[in-house]
Amino acid sequence: MRMPAAPPRYNDAMKRIGALLLLAAIAFGQKRPITHEDVWLMKRASEPVVSPDGRNIVFSLTEPDYDAAKVVSDLWMVPADGSAPPRRLTSTKASESGAAFSPDGARLAFASRREGDEAAQIYVLPLNGGEAQRLTNVPGGVTNPQWRPDGKALLFESDYDPIAEERKQRKSSARVFDAMPLRFWNAWLDEKKPHVFVQDADPAAKPLDLLKETRLAASPGFAGIFGATGGQSLNAAWAPDGASIVFAAYVNRDQMMSAVIESSLFAVPVKGGEPRRLTDPGFSYSRPKFSREGDALYAIQDRTPVAGGLLYSISRLVRIGWPGAGKPAVLTASWDRTVGGFEFSGDGRTIYMEAEDDGFDQLFQMPASGGDVKRLFQVQRGSYTSLKPIAGGFAALYQTSAQPAELVKLDVAAATHARLSDFNAERVAQLDTPAPIHFWFTAKNGKRIHNIMFLPPAFDAGRKYPLLIFPHGGPNSMSKDAFSTRWNNYLLAAPGYVVLETDYTGSTGFGEKFAEDIEHDVLRGPAQEILEGIDEAGKRYPYIDLSKQAAAGASYGGYLMNWFNGHTNQFKCLVIHAGAINNESQYGFNDGGLERELRMGGPIWESKGQWNDQSPIRYSGAFKTPSLITQGEIDYRVPINEAVTNFKILQRLGVPSRLVVFPDEGHWILKGENGKLHMDEVQAWLARYLK
Repeated sequence: MRMPAAPPRYNDAMKRIGALLLLAAIAFGQKRPITHEDVWLMKRASEPVVSPDGRNIVFSLTEPDYDAAKVVSDLWMVPADGSAPPRRLTSTKASESGAAFSPDGARLAFASRREGDEAAQIYVLPLNGGEAQRLTNVPGGVTNPQWRPDGKALLFESDYDPIAEERKQRKSSARVFDAMPLRFWNAWLDEKKPHVFVQDADPAAKPLDLLKETRLAASPGFAGIFGATGGQSLNAAWAPDGASIVFAAYVNRDQMMSAVIESSLFAVPVKGGEPRRLTDPGFSYSRPKFSREGDALYAIQDRTPVAGGLLYSISRLVRIGWPGAGKPAVLTASWDRTVGGFEFSGDGRTIYMEAEDDGFDQLFQMPASGGDVKRLFQVQRGSYTSLKPIAGGFAALYQTSAQPAELVKLDVAAATHARLSDFNAERVAQLDTPAPIHFWFTAKNGKRIHNIMFLPPAFDAGRKYPLLIFPHGGPNSMSKDAFSTRWNNYLLAAPGYVVLETDYTGSTGFGEKFAEDIEHDVLRGPAQEILEGIDEAGKRYPYIDLSKQAAAGASYGGYLMNWFNGHTNQFKCLVIHAGAINNESQYGFNDGGLERELRMGGPIWESKGQWNDQSPIRYSGAFKTPSLITQGEIDYRVPINEAVTNFKILQRLGVPSRLVVFPDEGHWILKGENGKLHMDEVQAWLARYLK
């Protein structure tokens, strides 16, 4: 077993040097390269929660530390007009989530696991003074607290365990399954499923499980909407009269190997009874939200992939007459963009949306009854998300690759914003982070391809710089000017590289067909577009040294790296994180279902379509490029066998290679010290071949 590249004394010395550089930069007002300490230690604001009168905003602020025990995460509040700086509402060791104002704006409910709690519970904080009081005492913990419209009760979600008593008596740790799925992202699944509960706003009251005795929840295919790291949610929301609750759930999860699973909308009476299905098969639905008038239910709709048809679907906004009558009306049928978050205006007549669009997160509006979608203003730098109507305008989160999200108040007419929070201003002001460059070119296949390029610190157009390409993962994602603690664009460029990110076919924000086309050409076409993007950048920007190229990628990006290794020798080295190498083995061990078979062109045993033709391992005899492979050991989306297989082949061929495994990480490297070591390894590997 080989030791990490840098010994502890070296790391300690570098931390001291970094601290001295930080002090010097502050003292002399000099710009400096970004460091991992900058990226990791900057404070991070969460999605804003607006009070009913639109005058105050609550958000969670995380104050990171490399020592997880020292991380602070509390609730803060700021006037929506910016008349005063943010003030802290909570100050405990435990973090808070799911903040929700009571209808009268006098109380704030949130979930938190405080001292003495076995799991997160609902707490209610009076905003006119006083301490937060615990409302629930549910063994499995709670999420998603939502006030009833009259403010006298709350709904929440909690896992229901049908074999809780049996589990306590078990002496074996065996996992037993009768159907897929077994795992999701980084976690094994068990018998627990999310249920919806209602409890009066009184600590002495007992919660009522609305799904416990229902046939729906007892069915083997019932499940919540999966989150990125494996948690499930029912997206529960109160009906306007408080007499029922609408939620989204899968109904055929156990059939994932023979059918594409779908989520549907249901309504359940708060007095109990079997949930009523509101939507028909053929689509999946999520994020239900009622209109201001209460006469309609809005939700996100995704078309279900079918064999021989379109496999990728943009997310569309639909309207369903309440109480659930008629077929959903698709409001964005003619808009070729995926609807991200959406919110209603104060009078309910307008819907505001966010969407990925041509390399940016942009903001849009449309009539609540349907009609043309219009852009609020043209975003030229950074990224706006979590748009919220407030008194006198809009609030949102704004970020760039050099700055994590901060709360802002938008000036739509001027296409700019004023900051409502500025927790990282001093640190960001020190950083040398040239504005990114966006450019387009037409590929040989006739498609217009967007690219974004990040320049190194102390940039001099008269010099030559090595090129590092970093295609995004997904593949249904988009490269953009947005902050990341894992693969920060400016941190990658900091040693003196130009970083190029090409939005290849399959990227989102460029239309449904553009994203869907990758389903029929999973590697060859996108890889060719990226290579053409390199050529185009070299022609346009003479400061790029095309004799020194390297490539790095994670997840689908890592998959691309393995493809490059078998098809081109133009890169001096590769960095491969969580990159699949063998289509068959990755299919067999990962957490996916029928969708992969549809994408590849048939069942795995037929070995037709893309199973072999576009599997990097089939071309591994041509591997020659030195490769750094990094992997989380508990990654169940791209399991560790893919990294080990790749490493074994490279070692067999005598290709310089290095394998770094993080036993306590999954698909993403999320822990501070692991992230620091990971980036040290990446930068050391690149320096070995580019400097």
